[in-house]
Amino acid sequence: MAEAERIIGTPDDSDAARAGEPERPGGDESGEGGAESGAAPERPRGRRRIAVLFAVAALAYLLDLVSKMIVVEKLEHQEPIEVVGEWLRFEAIRNAGAAFGFGEAFTVIFTVIAAAVIVVIARLARKLYSLPWAVALGLLLGGALGNLTDRIFRSPGVFQGAVVDFIAPKHFAVFNLADSAIVCGGILIVLLSFRGLDPDGTVHRD
Repeated sequence: MAEAERIIGTPDDSDAARAGEPERPGGDESGEGGAESGAAPERPRGRRRIAVLFAVAALAYLLDLVSKMIVVEKLEHQEPIEVVGEWLRFEAIRNAGAAFGFGEAFTVIFTVIAAAVIVVIARLARKLYSLPWAVALGLLLGGALGNLTDRIFRSPGVFQGAVVDFIAPKHFAVFNLADSAIVCGGILIVLLSFRGLDPDGTVHRD
């Protein structure tokens, strides 16, 4: 009988003991374990946003680089190619100024500015938790790197190189894919700022 009570009573006693134990503050859900489980998703989420930023930047940079290589090889010193009648054509030109051909006398200054933008974006990436901001900064970074590559490696010299432009809409300045990425990223940043969304993912209302 005692043996039977022991066999039958053991699970109940264990359950009762477990039921009688007070909940420990700092347990798996609300204490240190909870803090760890709550903090753990934050780090991967931040890393994912950084991955998106650099993936967008790499895509924008590669598209710009490949397009310029094709233009230099196939289109430079050739007649412009009409894409949409007289409204849009591809025409290879060398631009020593900023985006869309502005400020040709300040090539070195614009080169330094582009390098500074890249450094600022890289530093800001450490606090990035917003996916739209990751896309916007990725476009800016890819575009800045694209034009900076031209300024460093193309003639007439280091930090004075002329950027390759080829997209020529009617009654508008000639530009390239890097310029387009920079403008799209800038517009997206303005929209996000108007909506009150910060790079760290918080939303503020003025």
